[in-house]
Amino acid sequence: MTTHDAGMRRDVHRSPARTVDLAGTEWPLYKLEALAVALLVFVTILVVTQTLQAAVLTAAAAAVVVWWARRLFQPRP
Repeated sequence: MTTHDAGMRRDVHRSPARTVDLAGTEWPLYKLEALAVALLVFVTILVVTQTLQAAVLTAAAAAVVVWWARRLFQPRP
C-alpha cells in the first residue's frame, strides 16, 4: 500500500536545543531543568504539608509546565 505525502512539509527547521551529555546520551537542557524543578517542588511541598500525594501531584504538574514552557519558548542565541 502506498501513501501520498505531497501536502506534508519536510522543510521544518527548529533551532537545536542546548544539550548536556549524560553517560553518552545527549539530553536537552529543558528536560534536566524540568526534573530539577520537580525535585525542588517535591521536597518543598513534602516538607511543608507532610503529605506524599500532594507533593507528587504538585511536582508532576510543575515538571510538565516547565518541560513544555522551556521546550516551546527556548531563549534565542
